[in-house]
Amino acid sequence: GKYEYDLLVIGGGSGGLACAKEAAQFGRKVAVLDYVEPSQRGTKWGLGGTCVNVGCIPKKLMHQAALLGSALKDAQHYGWNIAQPVHHTWSVMAQAVQNYVKSLNWGHRVQLQDKKVKYFNMKGSFSDPHTIRGLTKAGKETIVTAENIVIATGGRPKYPTHITGALEYGITSDDLFWLKESPGKTLTPFGFNVSLECAGFLTGIGLDTTVMMRSIPLRGFDQQMATLVTDYMESYGTKFLKRCFPTKVEKLESNRLQVTWKNTDLGTEETESFDTVMWAVGRAPDTKTLNLETVGVKTNSETGKIIVDASEATSVPHIYAVGDITEGRPELTPTAIAAGKLLAQRLFGQSSELMDYDNVPTTVFTPLEYGCVGLSEDAAVQCYGSDNIEVYHAYYKPLEFTVAERDATQCYMKMVCLREREQRILGLHFIGPNAGEVIQGFALGIKCGATYPQLMKTIGIHPTCAEEITKLHITKRSGLDATVTGC
Repeated sequence: GKYEYDLLVIGGGSGGLACAKEAAQFGRKVAVLDYVEPSQRGTKWGLGGTCVNVGCIPKKLMHQAALLGSALKDAQHYGWNIAQPVHHTWSVMAQAVQNYVKSLNWGHRVQLQDKKVKYFNMKGSFSDPHTIRGLTKAGKETIVTAENIVIATGGRPKYPTHITGALEYGITSDDLFWLKESPGKTLTPFGFNVSLECAGFLTGIGLDTTVMMRSIPLRGFDQQMATLVTDYMESYGTKFLKRCFPTKVEKLESNRLQVTWKNTDLGTEETESFDTVMWAVGRAPDTKTLNLETVGVKTNSETGKIIVDASEATSVPHIYAVGDITEGRPELTPTAIAAGKLLAQRLFGQSSELMDYDNVPTTVFTPLEYGCVGLSEDAAVQCYGSDNIEVYHAYYKPLEFTVAERDATQCYMKMVCLREREQRILGLHFIGPNAGEVIQGFALGIKCGATYPQLMKTIGIHPTCAEEITKLHITKRSGLDATVTGC
């Protein structure tokens, strides 16, 4: 043909790899360019993107390490004799997690080979709408042409560069999971889900950890649930500096980091020293080296993200984008994978199916997990008005918490429904153990348009936390006590 490849994917993360592998199934000639620019601290990793290397996978494994610490405390109530004090060794955990991640890097390379997808470990940039200039680490240039090009380079953590010393002395989640030694006493400012998840597992493995929040936690999530998540974290040992924002980071002679911040409530300036400052201030799209302006790919000037239509097409015909780099899409691995596969099917498999971004379930892996699908209560009120929605809710106690005498004050669930006769479920929110496993199943029902009466006909599995959702009967409107009592 006119071009070397039918499809060229720039970015070897979840969305890009899914798109490339799916296209190869149709017998097309496919190539993937992937290059990891080392972080500000010099951390680098292999093929697989954020999720595999510095996101969901290492995060969930370190979260599991913290859960095991809690289980050790519970175990004594169940008759296990465990010598005290128990001690966690960061280097053992980190080595095990990093080895697993490396095995995934290798697995991705093997899969591409098996599917006859050409892999270039190069940084790509556009020369023209069908031509990509690839550069190796050593500076060797390769020119690749393709009929269709998919941009799937994702995002990288932002640094708050307006804060003195932030860049010089701070790390991000790109570095935390690859540290060989314990981060020690850690500060993580700004209260996004990444900062809360990392603070949660750091506290859980016994480190002195502080979250600094200027305003609300978990922006974009249901705020009642977000507050319960942070309340539990506080009771579990994470420190919170609320209504505070950092202004300066300095390195002391002891190599510790002295952080200065403003307390907006008191109007005071305060300082404290930490071993590590981990910034979690959101992510920026990784577009700077792509040369998008040369070929006319339009981006949102505020966010830097690529503007795409419902079919993931950019402003340039035959150039597409999927995943975190696209404007208005959830920054979630499974949505990138699904969007990448569907795009390949539309390009090469006579499909016309578009990605449906409604009712995407997700979970925040804080010490007490928070899973949700659909609209938050705040969003439902905004869309339909408070008179037109009904919220069923319950505070419950997981059976496994009883013998261990664990506090279940923040174990809570709510279901947001339309008030009309059918009572279609608009959103489901659950805080408790294994929230992701709980929400996954209910997500199918909500995707299929489940109603409150249908849920009430669903038989619960006893004794589980998830079954409490099938027994929700108290509305917020009634004002009745929503605490579950009895079996």
